[in-house]
Amino acid sequence: MKDSIHKKPRQNLRERARAIKPFRCKNLIAVLEEPADYKNVGTVIRNVNALGVEKAYVIDSRNLLPGDWAEMRDRKSLSATSASAIKWSFVRTFQSTDECIAHLKKKGFVSMATSPHRKGRENIVLHEGNYTTPAKLAIWFGNESQGISELAVAASVACINIPMFGLIESLNLGTSTGIVLYEVTKQRRGYQSQYKRAGKRMPIPKKR
Repeated sequence: MKDSIHKKPRQNLRERARAIKPFRCKNLIAVLEEPADYKNVGTVIRNVNALGVEKAYVIDSRNLLPGDWAEMRDRKSLSATSASAIKWSFVRTFQSTDECIAHLKKKGFVSMATSPHRKGRENIVLHEGNYTTPAKLAIWFGNESQGISELAVAASVACINIPMFGLIESLNLGTSTGIVLYEVTKQRRGYQSQYKRAGKRMPIPKKR
């Protein structure tokens, strides 16, 4: 039997939350547009929390989620699918894409949509893009079956695509958000740390 005296005390979750706060990506939002599957919402929230994305917005005209965040936290099914990440993540719902776009524009966010091919917009291969220059960035993810809407694409400065080389050229929402947000957060976290070490404030790009 191991001596319990020498075991390190388990870190308090609130202490853990404070410790990882400097590594979260400020002003980065993941936007889910009309997700069809409740389980996918929980998986995405788990990705958002694990990768250090600051917020998640969900466009939910079908009222799949409670409008109140406190109620979301208490919903057992959402807590289970997100591995309890909902308790530690900021999630806001919107009734329409228009409403969400208006809110993001008001707050000064630049939007990018995830989509393999879209005419009229710059198309960026995920690992070749630069996601550090917009001080405030929202990454949009579309519906599992229909993809991103034309309205969301029109409000975005570019479309991001994940290069794929198999016969199946699509990924589920949980997988695609994990892949895209990993690259985006990796870049933005590195960018933030450079300015933190130099004791400087991150530059805010001029309005075009």
